[in-house]
Amino acid sequence: MYRYVKRLIDILLASMGLILLSPVLLLLWMAVRLTSPGPAIFKQKRIGKDKTIFQMAKFRSMRIDTPSEIPTHLLQDPYAYITPIGRFLRKSSLDELPQLWNIFKGDMSIVGPRPALWNQDDLVAERDRWGANAIRPGLTGLAQIRGRDELPIPEKAAYDGEYYRKMGVWFDCQILWQTIKVVLFGSGVREGRRK
Repeated sequence: MYRYVKRLIDILLASMGLILLSPVLLLLWMAVRLTSPGPAIFKQKRIGKDKTIFQMAKFRSMRIDTPSEIPTHLLQDPYAYITPIGRFLRKSSLDELPQLWNIFKGDMSIVGPRPALWNQDDLVAERDRWGANAIRPGLTGLAQIRGRDELPIPEKAAYDGEYYRKMGVWFDCQILWQTIKVVLFGSGVREGRRK
């Protein structure tokens, strides 16, 4: 029953977000277009519910010649690719706002495991162990408030599995509240190879 309620909440929140934030979305779209060549929206193949592939949208924060199928933290020198406006977008997580459309369409949820890249076989395999691939990926999730980019893959997948086991309205509300704090302080953002 909760999954139907969750989907209804996702549609309502995504709709409200797209309408209320439309001036912000327009300003960010213009800022990206005016400060670097290329489209404002970047789409990337990601793993969705039951390991289906979908196109996840973001505001483009990197140059158009950036390798698109490599996680940013695995690039040799990610700062060489990130645009000036892109640093702000990534630090503030505003680059994620176009995913409200993915949520509205049903590719994603407000809360759930962050969608893996289509070629992140290690993360997908770990999530299989915990059952976390059976639910829609989210705009934010338990792993995002527990360490974000700083977490090794087995630990991240374990948090995704914990969310899968405990998911509910109250748990989602707790994660959303913690997400606000994480975003405000920029916690757990890492732009480079782990040592």
